[in-house]
Amino acid sequence: MRGQFRAYNHPTKPAQMEKKSIRDLNRVDLEHFRRQPKMTLTVVLDNVRSLNNIGSIFRTCDAFAVETLMLCGISACPPSPEIHKTALGAENSVNWRYFHTTEDCITHLQREGYTLCCLEQVKGSIELQEFTPQKGRRYALILGHEVEGVDQAVVNQCDICLEIPQRGTKHSLNVSVSGGIAIWHFFSHLNTL
Repeated sequence: MRGQFRAYNHPTKPAQMEKKSIRDLNRVDLEHFRRQPKMTLTVVLDNVRSLNNIGSIFRTCDAFAVETLMLCGISACPPSPEIHKTALGAENSVNWRYFHTTEDCITHLQREGYTLCCLEQVKGSIELQEFTPQKGRRYALILGHEVEGVDQAVVNQCDICLEIPQRGTKHSLNVSVSGGIAIWHFFSHLNTL
């Protein structure tokens, strides 16, 4: 049966599914977005080199109303045509900061009382679906370099290491994809909007 699909009639499927229009999406304008409550999650990019990945992460942070995006080390900052290509303007809506080193960013977040969550494949990691973020706590999600991942010195400073379980041959996801999965996980538990 490999490669073949059976038709499936879901019992609650509406008779007609029509794509939503821009009006149906209830998009907020930039000023409203800046004023609305944000999820208690800050995302940290540890030396992410691809401007397209950075732009994609900006867009994901906008979609789920992430508190702040921290760009560290070699991670490029807006304005940038390459970031804009995938961010589609989210670089203007998402609050962001730059730190020369990820360690400086981590020290800042520790002083502010964040729980530091590293998304990395390490010994003793917790599978993402087994971790339940608690409302009322502030979290920082650290995402790493496309080849090297999160630097070991940064891993050592984190409170929790999270891992996305995988069953394929690569055991590797693009940083913007893994970031999107993890940000959604936090959103599904912390969304108060």
